[in-house]
Amino acid sequence: MTVRSLHLPVAAQPSVDSFVELAALGERYGYEYAWLPETWGRDAVTVLTAIARETDEIGLGSSIVNVYSRSPALLGQTMTTLQEVADGRLRAGIAPSGPAVIEGWHGVEFERPLRRTREYLEIMRAVMSGETVNYDGDIFSLSGFRLRCDPPSEPVPIDAAGMGPKSVELAGRFADGWHAIVFTPEGLENRLEDLRRGAELGDRAPEDVRVTLSVTACALENGARARRLARQHLAFYVGAMGTYYRKSLARQGYEEAATEIAAAWANGEHDRAVERIPDAMLDDLGAAGTPERARKELRKFERIDGVDDVAIGFPRGADRDEIDATIEALAPER
Repeated sequence: MTVRSLHLPVAAQPSVDSFVELAALGERYGYEYAWLPETWGRDAVTVLTAIARETDEIGLGSSIVNVYSRSPALLGQTMTTLQEVADGRLRAGIAPSGPAVIEGWHGVEFERPLRRTREYLEIMRAVMSGETVNYDGDIFSLSGFRLRCDPPSEPVPIDAAGMGPKSVELAGRFADGWHAIVFTPEGLENRLEDLRRGAELGDRAPEDVRVTLSVTACALENGARARRLARQHLAFYVGAMGTYYRKSLARQGYEEAATEIAAAWANGEHDRAVERIPDAMLDDLGAAGTPERARKELRKFERIDGVDDVAIGFPRGADRDEIDATIEALAPER
């Protein structure tokens, strides 16, 4: 059975308390997880700690923290501590992110992202086991240390995010779950084949790798407003966030539209970039419109065999009332 979760806003919020309130609202409405992204706003660790202190049941997770700005040992320590604070409700989501963030914001060369992700997975698990860590990888070598506290009583599952065939295969082979974003139903099914192949290479059952799909959603009585917000959000990701999303959409049959959106955005024609998103593309990638329409669109993702969790995300331009309305309209029991 597919569960429904929250992918908390990537856009700036007024305060840490705003994130806590949204997660608490999600808990009240029965959402399974509150996933928190980390880009160049508030850090995920502090916010997740605050959420853990003010909630009791909803699962908590990072989706995602990158594998360049913190060492793998530090991430292992961090997730150990967060699991303690969260009373066993944590899942850790990691991924390379992309060159725009890693090089432009963190000032670190974006190199060997897949190998780096694999080594993070292995080192984090070693750290969180509580045993002495001895690791000799292509990128990292560690020896002689172990946690100076008890390891998590409830092991922390580590998920990996990715869009390309090789990154998804890596998640299937080495991670406890895969996080997907900006996928059409058909495109997701294609990548699920890569996930299954990775699981087989790792001598694992594909169903043991938990699949979380983040879907941009906006459910408002003013359906036109909801769809406009979703279009603006998609145009930003295709136009401003490097080539990853554009290449992914090209693989999914939207190469011409993605190229036009990116070109318009690069020329400063943001309104034109938004207008280049056809209705079919918008519906293929999200769930936006009136509450009735958004619920219908969301179900097409939940019906995909192999998807365990559909996490609703929110357009960057949505205000707090619009986010709250969407959370209520798309609550799991509805």
